[in-house]
Amino acid sequence: MGCVHGKCCRRYMPSTDGDSRDCREGSRFGVHKRHVLTESSIELAPVPSHNFCLEFSAFTQRGYYPDSPDKENQDSFCIRTQIQGNQNLHFFGVFDGHGQFGMHCSNFVRNRLVEILSDDPALTEDPVKAYNSAFLAVNSELHNSEIDDSMSGTTAITVLAFGNTLFVANVGDSRAVIATKDGNRIVAQNLSNDQTPFRRDEYERVKLCGARVLSVDQVEGLKDPDIQSWGDEETEGSDPPRLWVQNGMYPGTAFTRSVGDSTAEKIGVTAVPEVSILQLTPDHLFFVIASDGVFEFLSSQEVVNMVASHSDPRDACAAIAGESYKLWLEHENRTDDITIIIVHIKDLTNV
Repeated sequence: MGCVHGKCCRRYMPSTDGDSRDCREGSRFGVHKRHVLTESSIELAPVPSHNFCLEFSAFTQRGYYPDSPDKENQDSFCIRTQIQGNQNLHFFGVFDGHGQFGMHCSNFVRNRLVEILSDDPALTEDPVKAYNSAFLAVNSELHNSEIDDSMSGTTAITVLAFGNTLFVANVGDSRAVIATKDGNRIVAQNLSNDQTPFRRDEYERVKLCGARVLSVDQVEGLKDPDIQSWGDEETEGSDPPRLWVQNGMYPGTAFTRSVGDSTAEKIGVTAVPEVSILQLTPDHLFFVIASDGVFEFLSSQEVVNMVASHSDPRDACAAIAGESYKLWLEHENRTDDITIIIVHIKDLTNV
């Protein structure tokens, strides 16, 4: 959903270590409009401590922007296996940039977050603490870099697989979902919670920090600004509640957490991640990490169903991207950038 100056609305701003590594920009990996994984492969990350492996593939594609034909893909992703040389420690992350310098913010965080985690000697002792420290550190580094992040930044949804445990750290409105076998059904379980003003706890937090929370129609006087209820994200996603400074028409972010966004930080947007923990069981089949370009019009269950219908994760990536692209064009005259990582959990037993 992003920033009013980036993906959703441009009314107020004119266009202006021997680790295995796979941290790429979108333009190098996807093919615009054709959902073909020209550089994609299926790769394996063994987890010898529990005698199973992770089989994964990834896909990223630039959005279709008729008003900005030269706009670059602001999404990026990072896959790093064997963190710190540990065969049981693997990292997966999707970063969704927004704003004028969103691509630079996304790439910066993609590169630095995993490095900061890798350099933390306490990572395996306390992954949650390491995650919190890494997000705050990369946020500070971005503020102090040559990138202007005053009105630009990135969301980040990341999964650290350590043995048979997943540590999921989220900042923003991208999402991680796991598929669980339940009898004859395959059920989607969210591993992260979108951080937007639709959430009452996030709404109250940013309000206490001085944010005005209004939709674009409310800001423009088309709807009553005193109505502080916007229904749910599924039905009101086209004009979501956004964050604004008290006496200005900016920054207009539709999320409540991100890395960067130094202006929005003053009204409550924070880089502190929400970290969830899940111990894998044989009933867990695969997990998906994707930018909100996927989840804007597809539910978590629909995404899981599409993955489950393809034995090859590359085909699943292409199918999800194609369906997301189609739905965007049915609802709007453009599409968002789309990035997907699919990770199958192979041969996990109860040992």
